[in-house]
Amino acid sequence: MIPILPLILVATTFSTTPSSAIAEEAIRLDRAPLANVIDNRDVTFLAHDLETDRRYILEGSDTEERHAPWSTFKIPNLLIALETGVVPDLDTMTAWDRERRPAMRYWPDSWRQDQSLRTAFQRSAVWYFQDIALDVGSDRYQAILADWEYGNASVPEGSDRFWLNSGLEVSVSEQVAFLERLVRNDLGTSDISLDALITASLTDQVGSYALHGKTGAGPVAAGNFSGRFEGWYVGFVLRDDAAPIVFALHTEGPDFRSIRAFRQEFATRLLIEAELLPANFGD
Repeated sequence: MIPILPLILVATTFSTTPSSAIAEEAIRLDRAPLANVIDNRDVTFLAHDLETDRRYILEGSDTEERHAPWSTFKIPNLLIALETGVVPDLDTMTAWDRERRPAMRYWPDSWRQDQSLRTAFQRSAVWYFQDIALDVGSDRYQAILADWEYGNASVPEGSDRFWLNSGLEVSVSEQVAFLERLVRNDLGTSDISLDALITASLTDQVGSYALHGKTGAGPVAAGNFSGRFEGWYVGFVLRDDAAPIVFALHTEGPDFRSIRAFRQEFATRLLIEAELLPANFGD
């Protein structure tokens, strides 16, 4: 088991804290020097260093507005798949049923093949998690998500796409609160499931800093893939000599291209600006 966070730390629940209160308590990251990078996008960012108990917020952020989680839901979904026994482990393969899940025009080649839980998480293969959704079932999802205080915990009966702008919503502050409970090992999940998530979610590592996260994105207006897009990058930083950092970034831009790389790149930049990652991270 990879050590996460000593339980002597005091938990902070963001979901019950007004956005204005978070802004008052947090260290503000000035937006003006970053205006050229942000350009025509809306951006909200919140991070919490669990070693120092300091929060960092991008100026002008609305951390309480809820949005569809899109593929960032694969973080709790990976845990749920393992904890319910719907999937036995990270690497058992599941065949792609082309008749049940016909390829859509926008599918990348990496989706059009058999998947394991590991590859489906890392490639964001939607069809794989749609199959998991039907096997888990809405009742179990609702019970688990309510217990984990994940957003509005809304799972319409029989839905296999409820996290894709179809019922489930979560705010930036709720994403951070959930991730805090996750890294504190306070969700009631097994060490095996938590280690699997840590393994699958590793994005980059420099020295003792390991960045773990998941992107997500989708059209603001359902089905309009040529219009405005919203996107996420959420995750945590594990360090050898300190407690983790948890963070969430939500953005909206005029199209998918405007946010595709921006989500992760700008979140990483803000973590560096806040001195939560070393300056050479990602070089």
